[in-house]
Amino acid sequence: MDFIKTTKAPAAIGPYSQAIKVDNFIFGSGQLPIDPQTGLMKVGIVEQTKQILSNITAILEASKAHKNDVVKTTIFLSDINNFSVVNEIYAEYFGEHRPARSTIEVSRLPKDSLIEIEFIAKI
Repeated sequence: MDFIKTTKAPAAIGPYSQAIKVDNFIFGSGQLPIDPQTGLMKVGIVEQTKQILSNITAILEASKAHKNDVVKTTIFLSDINNFSVVNEIYAEYFGEHRPARSTIEVSRLPKDSLIEIEFIAKI
């Protein structure tokens, strides 16, 4: 088991890792829309979604993986009405690659984020 850590994604805000590699799998912790350079959270669902996907890319790169290695994502939304906007950005990010996915509305997310995304990749 290897613990994945990169300064190109926000540091964990609790007792967990950005990601863990076990055999050929990478399990990514839920990512918040925090800019790793400033430590500030992006504002608005569009910018938050883009920042999270950028953070996921950084973690994948630190794991020697690529977004096309992602096999499953889980998206947590504080407002399901943001689904279509998130879906459009998500589709653009993954292109023709279509990982399995769940999307769940939750009552609240850490730091009052509008969205959080976790992933599993296989390399």
